Amino acid sequence: MRRAADRPALTYTATRRACYTGFVTQAVVNNLAPLLFIVFQTSYDVPVEMLGRLVLLNFGVQLLTDIVAVRFADRIGFRIPLVLAHALAVLGLVLLAVAPAIAPSPYAGLCVAVVVYAIGGGLLEVMISPVVDALPSPQEGKAAAMSLLHSFYCWGQVAVVGGTTAVLAMTGFGSWQVLPLIWAVVPAVNFVLFLRVPLPPTVPEEHRMSLRSLFGAPAFLCALVLMMTAGAAELTMSQWSSFFAETSLGVTKAWGDLAGPGLFAVLMGIGRIVYGLWGARIPLAPTMIGAGSLSVLCYLVATLSSSAVVSLAACAVCGLAVSIMWPGTFSLAAARFPWGGAAMFAVLAVMGDLGGAVGPWLTGVVADATSTSTGALGSLAAVLPGDGGSGLRVGLLGAGVFPLVLVVCAIAWTVLARRGSVSTAVLADDAASQAAGEVAAPGR
Repeated sequence: MRRAADRPALTYTATRRACYTGFVTQAVVNNLAPLLFIVFQTSYDVPVEMLGRLVLLNFGVQLLTDIVAVRFADRIGFRIPLVLAHALAVLGLVLLAVAPAIAPSPYAGLCVAVVVYAIGGGLLEVMISPVVDALPSPQEGKAAAMSLLHSFYCWGQVAVVGGTTAVLAMTGFGSWQVLPLIWAVVPAVNFVLFLRVPLPPTVPEEHRMSLRSLFGAPAFLCALVLMMTAGAAELTMSQWSSFFAETSLGVTKAWGDLAGPGLFAVLMGIGRIVYGLWGARIPLAPTMIGAGSLSVLCYLVATLSSSAVVSLAACAVCGLAVSIMWPGTFSLAAARFPWGGAAMFAVLAVMGDLGGAVGPWLTGVVADATSTSTGALGSLAAVLPGDGGSGLRVGLLGAGVFPLVLVVCAIAWTVLARRGSVSTAVLADDAASQAAGEVAAPGR
């Protein structure tokens, strides 16, 4: 038998590929359950607001995980959290298949499964981006590499939508439990990879900007708002587009999934790959202003149009619009605060997950309130095209405020960039001067 010591050493290329697969894993844990919303509603009689609560629980737990990770992200290195993340993703997906049948209530079982895999998803969000940022820069630059990394989340979402839709079309709702077990193979394989691939070191504590210094910089506060609204704008449309297509547009389950979250993910992935290939030639902040404006337009068209085709097209194009928002904010912050360390990425992830939790949940709350309202919300729903009584058109219309705030904040970022942030520049220069001439320690 060949000894482990005789195996060829893995390189940072393998690390980068493992990070790509890690984002596919995150796409699985974030997008599988929403594709099964209609199954949960019909099989377990779960109302719309409680379906939205599953999304809130997922991203709420990821948010709490991000907060905890702020404390240890730079201290224990990358390997332990990344291995643990994949183990929890596997366990959570297995529980999604079996827990509803053995828990005191099906909904309680769904919640337990969501909590377990959400912890894994939170660790992936915190750790993978700083790993890629710390790897030797590819020729196209760090911002483009970050966008390319995040494109794999999109391709993972495409695979989840396409694969899940195909299985449900062939087997029906009665065999849905096989889907989480199939998708659990992805984090299981990557669990093994992250035990072996080389990982870069974290930023040493003596060189790292403190969180207090970061929070004292106006540009970082602006980045936090950008991140929160980016998460809300992306996840609200992504999580609700399938249910919106089925209940409000009268589209079948298969076509609703493919034309809603499926095309959304395809265009989001294309947008991120385009920026990954040619991002060095494209100014990032103005691009985010244009992307946010397009996203606002998509939310308006999706909810105001009486044509199912036009509404679905708007849902899909929204994927292109939001494609640059999340990785773009990471890149803006990393370029302006190069010594922020993994803790900075963790704080940004907290805000992104906050937006990803609150945005879809509030949309569900507004939709539920609209469906029973005889007041202003009911009057608004009456003038909008029909939505089968779900109230989701009003909910998504209100969600258009998220990309609108992002546009305002991106404009503020460009103003801050032109004026410059003296305190941030001084802190970065001090950190750079301390680090000058020093060689980083080997990665864990």
